[in-house]
Amino acid sequence: MEEAMRLASGFAVWMIALMVLGVVIFQAVKFILLARDAGRDIGMAKHEINSAIKTGAITAIGPTVAIVIVALSLIPFLGEPLTLMRIGIIGSAPIESVGASLGANAYGTELGSTGFNTQAFTAVVWTLCLGGAGWLLFVALATKSMSKLEKKVINKSDKNKKIMMVVATAAMVAAFGNLASAEMVKGMEYIAAVLVASASMFIFTSLADKLQKNWIREWSLGLSILVSLVVGYFII
Repeated sequence: MEEAMRLASGFAVWMIALMVLGVVIFQAVKFILLARDAGRDIGMAKHEINSAIKTGAITAIGPTVAIVIVALSLIPFLGEPLTLMRIGIIGSAPIESVGASLGANAYGTELGSTGFNTQAFTAVVWTLCLGGAGWLLFVALATKSMSKLEKKVINKSDKNKKIMMVVATAAMVAAFGNLASAEMVKGMEYIAAVLVASASMFIFTSLADKLQKNWIREWSLGLSILVSLVVGYFII
């Protein structure tokens, strides 16, 4: 275990992790700049663009809290650089936790056990990298084709445009519904936390509309997550 941790925290692993994180940060900054330029092209005012960026930043805080907690639990088993690199790329701590366990089990040991040596650590690294490669390859190879297909369908008729808007909304509802339902099946306490979060979001959004306060809308998701976290802490 000690030998594996020395390798996991070694200079070479740190350098690779920092290079990968540098690419991720560059992509994030570039995407924000492109989104800002696209907003100007479609006629959005400067304050609307800044509001959208601020809302996105606030929205990212809530999910980050849960990811940081799980990431901290992975550091003793995988080391700081590998954990930082994997969470920075994929951003899903639960998936990385499962992948790390599967990699260690495939080698014939468990995370944190005395049999977790440098070979087991290497197996975990390969499992995590190959497991996430499919997502990245699909995005790189299929995004352009999917964008062309979307434009082709939308340009055919106004009816198709409305259908695409419904499909996009339904996909978002399904994605968040899937995440919420996966937690709700664990018990009444989890159902209560989801209901509190939903009610909080409805109240904050209604207040923003009634009081004409845009800052409430920007903070609505973050505040709803915070309220549900507090409620979940006391009931779960």
